[in-house]
Amino acid sequence: MSAIDYGVGRAVAVLGLALVSAPHARAQLTDLTQAPNAERAGIAKSLDEQIGAGSGGWLVPDSSHYLIARDPARAIRRGRQLFQRKFTRVQGLGPRAHDGMGDVATEAAIGAGFADSCAGCHGRPRGAAGFGGDVATRPDSRDAPHLFGLGVQEMLADEITQDLRAIRERAIAEARSGRRAVTQPLHSKGISYGVLRVSALGRVDTSGVEGVDSDLRVRPFFAQGAVASIREFVVGALNDEMGLQAVDSLLTAAAQGRRVISPAGRVFDGSRDPVRAPLARSASQDPDDDGVVNEVPAALVDYLEFYLLNYFRPATYRQTPLTHAGRRLMKTLGCTDCHVPNLVIEHDRRVADVETRYAPQEGGMNRLYATVSPRIVEEDDRSGHPTIKWPAGGRFVVRDFYADLKRHDLGPRFHERQYDGTIARQFMTEPLWGVGSSAPYGHDGRSINLREVILRHGGEARAARNAFAALPEGAQLAVLEFLGSLVLFPPDDTASNLDPGDPATPGYPQRGHGSIRLGVLFNDPNEPE
Repeated sequence: MSAIDYGVGRAVAVLGLALVSAPHARAQLTDLTQAPNAERAGIAKSLDEQIGAGSGGWLVPDSSHYLIARDPARAIRRGRQLFQRKFTRVQGLGPRAHDGMGDVATEAAIGAGFADSCAGCHGRPRGAAGFGGDVATRPDSRDAPHLFGLGVQEMLADEITQDLRAIRERAIAEARSGRRAVTQPLHSKGISYGVLRVSALGRVDTSGVEGVDSDLRVRPFFAQGAVASIREFVVGALNDEMGLQAVDSLLTAAAQGRRVISPAGRVFDGSRDPVRAPLARSASQDPDDDGVVNEVPAALVDYLEFYLLNYFRPATYRQTPLTHAGRRLMKTLGCTDCHVPNLVIEHDRRVADVETRYAPQEGGMNRLYATVSPRIVEEDDRSGHPTIKWPAGGRFVVRDFYADLKRHDLGPRFHERQYDGTIARQFMTEPLWGVGSSAPYGHDGRSINLREVILRHGGEARAARNAFAALPEGAQLAVLEFLGSLVLFPPDDTASNLDPGDPATPGYPQRGHGSIRLGVLFNDPNEPE
């Protein structure tokens, strides 16, 4: 196995990027085989063609395992098109969970929204895996968050989990060998998760654990911190929001206590973590009785997981003396006690990273410019097939993340009514990247702007909130200006080192020039838009 040349030209060749002009993608896409049009706007492949050879394997062309391993660019492109695809009833779309009837207090999915596309809830800015949906899974509603940087969040949470559990195992061993009680601080990546106490007999007391479940598994997804992995999130959302049941043998096996690894490299160990099994345990089952079986084969789950693992991080817009002052004030006020700016991934499973920043000279629309950096090593397995492109797996500093992957109580103005009459008080710290372009704010979308959501804070954040409120107007504006510079972006309209485009071209960038290409998604002849 040898490291590849990381020059842009070589990277483009290895990732199989044919940089040709293509129609712009939208938040949702129709299927050209079902809805042809003169503009040829939509997905060229039918759903059956996207399923291809199924999950297959590394030696089965056009299978998900084959493409993820040997042509990751094409696999991500297919994942994006599936994310944007408008599914039909013939393909199994609907009905809503339990057709919207039943005890919503015990089955929150009954109150979920109903969409025909993933992008129906996650589609702003245009063409992005962004925000935009609202559901009634709680009495006061929930807003759908953006999915930028989702893979980074999953990896950070998984590594923190491993660190905390390693501390627990060492504490147990120390207590038993020394025949004495042990109290061990729980720290990972500079974040405190409280303390763990172990008796001389090895009994574990988790009453001092903070911000994470007693099993020490960090679950970064959903406001309450309920789901640990992208794959579980995808399978659950397909069912709850779209009435599509995935047939996923990997999650089914993990739910039975087995250890499995997805094509995206995520380890599921059912002996250590509970995994919710998909409703359809086999391709012949029809859990929602709509007459359609095998609605979402595992190959499609593979592509969606891999796409979201590698999805872009948010961008950083124009930085000025005012934004720099705001960044410093975030620390002074105590905001960064929970909104931790930068964290480190020790083993990056992505195949590329995209750094997107304000660059008025190179940038096109929104004056943003993306730099794509492949993160792969290449191996010739002498099979006669294209080389395997492994994730390089190196260290990666996640900048401007602004979260601590913990639950906190932010006071009664953030508390949430549940359908069973109880009140939820603790929620995950929301990463601030992308906050400048994702209003309204709060898990319920009740705060209309950044100033109001800051002033809404209480509980554990009351001191920081009060410190902000006490600032003179100019200093408050500096904080707000900085937060406003942490933005999402429309990938199809963002210039990059793969395709800078020419602003002098008529119609630029609407004619496909100046596109991020990793966002228009690896447009090549084998996977046309």
